[in-house]
Amino acid sequence: MRSAGAEDWPYVPDPLRGTPGGMSVAADTETAVLIVGGGPVGLTARALLHQWGVRALLVEKHRELSPFPRSRLVNVRSMEIFRGLGLADRITARAFAPRYGRVRFRDTLTGADFASAAMVGVNAPVPESPALGVVTSQDRLEPVLLDAVNGVNEANEANEANAVNEASAVNVSGAPTRFGVELLDLAEEGDAVVARLADHRTGAESRIRARYVLAADGAHSTVRRLLGIGTVGPGALGAITTVVFDADLDRWCARRPAGVYFTAHGSFMPLYPEGGWAWFGPTPEGAAGTEGTEATDWGALVADALGPDAGVRPEVLRVQHWVMEAFVAERLRHGRILLAGDAAHAVPIIGGLGMNAGVADVHNLCWKLAGVLQGWAGPGLLDTYAPERHPVARETLRQAVANAQLLRGVQSRRREQLRAGEAAPDRVELPWTDRYFAQLGLVLGVTYRSAAVLTADDDPSAPAEPSDCPSPSDASDACDPSVPPAPPAPGTDYVPTPAPGHRLPHLPLGDGRSTLDAVGPWFTLFTADPGAWAQDTAGSVPLRVEPLAGAHTVPYRLGPHGALLVRPDGHVAAHWPDGPPRATALPAALHTITGRR
Repeated sequence: MRSAGAEDWPYVPDPLRGTPGGMSVAADTETAVLIVGGGPVGLTARALLHQWGVRALLVEKHRELSPFPRSRLVNVRSMEIFRGLGLADRITARAFAPRYGRVRFRDTLTGADFASAAMVGVNAPVPESPALGVVTSQDRLEPVLLDAVNGVNEANEANEANAVNEASAVNVSGAPTRFGVELLDLAEEGDAVVARLADHRTGAESRIRARYVLAADGAHSTVRRLLGIGTVGPGALGAITTVVFDADLDRWCARRPAGVYFTAHGSFMPLYPEGGWAWFGPTPEGAAGTEGTEATDWGALVADALGPDAGVRPEVLRVQHWVMEAFVAERLRHGRILLAGDAAHAVPIIGGLGMNAGVADVHNLCWKLAGVLQGWAGPGLLDTYAPERHPVARETLRQAVANAQLLRGVQSRRREQLRAGEAAPDRVELPWTDRYFAQLGLVLGVTYRSAAVLTADDDPSAPAEPSDCPSPSDASDACDPSVPPAPPAPGTDYVPTPAPGHRLPHLPLGDGRSTLDAVGPWFTLFTADPGAWAQDTAGSVPLRVEPLAGAHTVPYRLGPHGALLVRPDGHVAAHWPDGPPRATALPAALHTITGRR
């Protein structure tokens, strides 16, 4: 039964008072949420909304899933989120073995390592999480995310299914996905957004009316441009080319596997456990664009990058040019339109932070959209999205820029050694610890401060953070993502805490689960004394009670009757160490957190 105050669906629109791009009054289609962008972030949002029972339509301007191996790492936190969606095992099955969880530094790919570092949380489990990150690529991840809602077990048929579907739609239990469909325009009209779409297969245009729009359409976001939302940060850092190729490189790599090999002539990545490689590096001058691409011998370029003694002629399969961006959007929300992923923040690829930050964005956002659409939360709950995720985006960008600077420092140090001739040592001391590049403090240690977190005024667990960046005219270094953190250690260490705003610390339960596995599309009350808490006063807010063993009350800083209220995204919403301070404590907390006050 729908709760009181839920938005009726399907919605019968009122006449529009003005329409973008010559739209007619009536919309051809209606949905609760329109997701723009079919990359990992948009597909994750689709799966999360489906888990909540929220109707969504995803549109992607490209005609198929990405064939390029963008992204390299699904980190521990993202795997926790995918574990909650029941996808972790399928993602792991298509990924590399943990022994590939290293990065190696070489002069050429055929040379010896002069440095290497572990990807902590990927090459072996960490005690802070029940999940294990994986080395994989975007073209391996996206089909699994697409099929999360389709219910298809064999993920690699996704592109074939799209190719034969003349209507360019994959219709799945309330979560259709339309490839080859581009957003042309959109405008907010009353209590909805009307978007104009173009189907590149048929040439037809259509209109859709959505309660909310979730923009996950990449660094060059059409939605962000249409809304006139600017960005803060360095911007374009350089033109990069990715070359996907086939070659037998086992003699140099099989015994020393890695997720990435950094060389003086670009970087190499094994693509799949069954074979294939990618090279990426600065685009050679004059090579960008169609004419330059045709004129460039990419096989020869990659052969040179392999090393003079390789004797290998790569078979080039695909070439892609792209720009490495570094920015944070000035705003993450414009009325009923919300930005996530690269549309909200684009970061350098070093450290594997970008895609994972986008997954965390929609994990934060989708439960809030569900609450508002289903009526158990007030519209004000969506006001907490930007204050919670904008500071994380800025810190992620700072850390990624710092990572890139550290990598350049290693390569510069090596060049200095090589110029020294025969006296050059065989090793370069890396300027970081193994745990530094795990970024566990940034990945697991995210702290939220907003109206959706109840924190006592005297709680010293974490400082309050500003809700948003200042305007560009008065932006300072404190909000400039180009300024790296100093020192980099704050992103390294993660200290589990049950304080409000923090991710719930992982503790093993007796049945083989983690306390994180008790969290789902509901609020979770962890307590050793369920009888002390009035469960029937939660009203329409979805709530489950998870009995805690006595041994778990100590790390959660709870007395025998205390409780921990955890949000659907796994972050602590409220902490009562000594039991309910009053009979209405729990319903009052839920009322406040869900924006119904």
